[in-house]
Amino acid sequence: MYGLPISTERKRQLPKKAIYAKFDLKTTQREGFDADVARIDIVAVVSPATIPALSEGVEVKEFYVLDVQLKHREYDAKNMLLLTRLIAQNMVFALRYEDQVQFAIFHSKLFTTAWQSAEHATLPLSGLNLDAVWENIVKVIGHIEVAEGQTLTEQIAYNDQRAKLLAQIATLERKMANEKQPRKKREYFKMIQRLRDDIC
Repeated sequence: MYGLPISTERKRQLPKKAIYAKFDLKTTQREGFDADVARIDIVAVVSPATIPALSEGVEVKEFYVLDVQLKHREYDAKNMLLLTRLIAQNMVFALRYEDQVQFAIFHSKLFTTAWQSAEHATLPLSGLNLDAVWENIVKVIGHIEVAEGQTLTEQIAYNDQRAKLLAQIATLERKMANEKQPRKKREYFKMIQRLRDDIC
């Protein structure tokens, strides 16, 4: 499944009722989760036991692939974040709706792929140990290019900061375009220049 070796495959349902009972979720959390998620199954375990060529990582000893059957394609990302908080494991989610799948992974924040045909969806396993394999999956799902000398976590923080600055610049450019007073226009222009300098 998803291009993973047969040795990794599992088929174990995680009953929603058991999750609710174990973690004592509030009624609103249960209702929100239930509105989005029909069923959860563990479909693969990637570890040195299931792929002997892979060694344990310092951080990642194993990770699970969870098939999450959705009731509709537009789901609340908070429900996926809730799962990552409740289950203290490294997990890749295969979010399925009809014959489409979207991969999701949490690494300091939630990343998702575009929707694709479930039949052709694959999870690449590249790296000599599980730390490297996990990082590479995060990079693929999150479309992250890590600059030389940066760690993955540092790159994610940098990308987030850059996105915030670009959003601020776009807002200021709109204000500058609509501003009638030359003095105020110049102020906006200087603010934009300062933010652009911060990005470089």
